[in-house]
Amino acid sequence: MRTILTVFRKEFFENLRDRRVLMSALLFGPLLGPVMLLFILQVVMQRGEAVTDKSVTVAVVGASEAPGLMKHLESQNIALEKVSLSEAQIRSAIQERKFEVVLRIPADFAQLWSRSAPAAVEMFADSSDQFGGQATGERVARVIDVYGRQIAQSRLLVRGVDPTVSLPIVVQDIDVSTPTSRAAFLLGILSYLVIFAMFFGGLYLAIDSTAGERERGSLESLLATPAHRPFIIYGKIIATLAYMTISLILTISGCAATLQFAQLEEFGMTVSLDLLTCLKIIAVSMPLAVLGAGMLTIVASFTKSFREAQSYLSIAISVPTLPLAFVGVLRIEPSATFMATPSLGQHLLITQIVRGETPTIGNILLSASVSVTLGLILCWIAGRLYQREAILG
Repeated sequence: MRTILTVFRKEFFENLRDRRVLMSALLFGPLLGPVMLLFILQVVMQRGEAVTDKSVTVAVVGASEAPGLMKHLESQNIALEKVSLSEAQIRSAIQERKFEVVLRIPADFAQLWSRSAPAAVEMFADSSDQFGGQATGERVARVIDVYGRQIAQSRLLVRGVDPTVSLPIVVQDIDVSTPTSRAAFLLGILSYLVIFAMFFGGLYLAIDSTAGERERGSLESLLATPAHRPFIIYGKIIATLAYMTISLILTISGCAATLQFAQLEEFGMTVSLDLLTCLKIIAVSMPLAVLGAGMLTIVASFTKSFREAQSYLSIAISVPTLPLAFVGVLRIEPSATFMATPSLGQHLLITQIVRGETPTIGNILLSASVSVTLGLILCWIAGRLYQREAILG
C-alpha cells in the first residue's frame, strides 16, 4: 500500500508541472464544456424565439391582393417587407439567406376571396434551415391557419350557421411538464459533456505515466526497483483517477455557473444545479471514472510513443461518450440492461437528477457496481501486463 501511495503522490504532483496534463484536466473540459453548453442552449432558445412572439420579418409579393391577411400578420408581431420578385428570384434570395420566408399572393386571390372560394397563398422557405426558415415558416403558417379558421367561422355566421358544427371534435392540450423537466430536455447534452470532460481529464496523465515513461527510457529503471510491479501501475491508475475526478468536479461547477446566464426562465424553463444536485451528479459519475482510468492506462500501455498513445486514446474515449450525443433521439428509458451499460447508465441517472427526479437505489447500485467491477478488472489486467518483461517494449 505504501508503494501505491508513493507512486500516486509522485505522478500527481509531478504532472501538476505538465502543461498538457493541466490543460486537459483543469482547463479543456472545465472551460470548453460549459461554453459548449451555453452555446447549445442559446442556439436552441433562439429557435424557440422564432416560434413565439419575437418579431420576425417576412417578405411578401403581391401584398395589395390580401390587405386583411397582411393586417392580421402584422398584429401577430410579424413585420412585412413588400417586394416584387419572380419565383426564380425568390428561390435565389432564400438560398442566399436574404430572406427566411417569402409569401407570394396570387393575382386572383381577391377574386377567389370575394366568392368565398379557397384562395391559395404560396410560402417559400428553406426547410434545411432549421433555426431560421423552418422555424419562421412554421410560425407564419400557424398564424395564417388561425386567420383562415376565423374567416371560415365568420362566413358561417353570416349564413346563419353555427360555426361549431364544423368542429365535431375539439382537442384540448394539457401540458403536464414542469419548468424543470422542460429544461432537462435541453440539458440532455449535459451528461455527454460531463462524461467526456471526465475521460479527457485523465488522458494525458495516463499517456505520460505509461507510454511517456517508455519513450523517455525511465520505465525500465522504474520497474527494476524492489517495489511490486502491479502496485506501481495501481499508483499511476489512482493518479489518473484523481485527475479525472478533478476535471469532473470543475466541469460540473462550470456548467452550474454557466446556467446562471442562460435565462431559461424567459421560456418557461428552470433548472437548479445547486450544491446538492452537483454532488449527486458527481456521485453517480465517479464509478465510471474507475473504469475510465483502467481503460486509459491499458490502452496507453500497448503503445510505444506519446504520439501513438494520444492517437489511440482519442479514439478510445469516444467509444463510451459518442453514443450519448444521440441517445436522446432514441428515447431510452431506465431499465436493468441500460443501467448495467457503462456511460449509458450514468447518462440516465444524471438526466433523472437534472429533471428533479430521485433515481431508485437499485438503479444506482446496478450502474455503480457494474462500472466499478469492470474498472477493477481492467486495473487487475494492467497489473498483470506490468509483470511481463514484454511491457518494456
